[in-house]
Amino acid sequence: MENGTKARESLQGRVALVTGAAKRLGRAVAVRLAEEGADVVVHHRSSGAEAASAVVEIQKLGRRAVAIAADLGNVAEIKRLFDETAKYFGRLDILVNSAANFLPASIVSTTEQVWDSSLNTNLKAPFFCAQAAGPLLRRTRGTIINFADVGGILGWPGYVPHCVSKAGVIMLTRVLAKELAPEVRVNAIAPGTITMPGDPPEWEEDYIKRAPLKRSGRPSDITDTVLFLVRSEFITGQVLIVDGGRSL
Repeated sequence: MENGTKARESLQGRVALVTGAAKRLGRAVAVRLAEEGADVVVHHRSSGAEAASAVVEIQKLGRRAVAIAADLGNVAEIKRLFDETAKYFGRLDILVNSAANFLPASIVSTTEQVWDSSLNTNLKAPFFCAQAAGPLLRRTRGTIINFADVGGILGWPGYVPHCVSKAGVIMLTRVLAKELAPEVRVNAIAPGTITMPGDPPEWEEDYIKRAPLKRSGRPSDITDTVLFLVRSEFITGQVLIVDGGRSL
């Protein structure tokens, strides 16, 4: 019983920053971390109303929360995001780089704009967030969790820039794990076949066909993995694939 209580309370006093936390998986992660005791910075770019509601949801759990808007395509904005985090909370223990886009583009249809948007949001931003967070995380012996996805492993011809960006996240995770050790652990999650509330039913049907476990994943499958990596003090530089076996 004592060990179980300790596990539930292990995020008390810690501060997490989740990028793209106003909606979907990012929001689910932010709320779950708060449920486990963390105070949370809810990052968003332009989803002010959704971010504000996420803050209210977290505060109802008895945790502190603040919404901070920042364009992660702008390095100056990223620096401001972490400066404001330090001013508001005085520390940072957990960075979850979950903000991403998912732009369809084949070798024929890929434009420079689509390429830059994919690489900037999915790869450039996590790097500069890690760079800005590094000094704060070193002080607390904190952790970074990047969001890759199975597209960075399988390679989808209809999503060339996206797959390249997510493959980059996997290598970025390994490099940062070496660069920031021993004070900071860096890992990644590669979700796949995850169904969110409001997704078209045909998506779930397709996921079930592709996954050996014959079901789609739930947001809790991802948030459970985030918590596992936050608490696993001897794991760094790894990518956990959470896809029901789709990538086999």
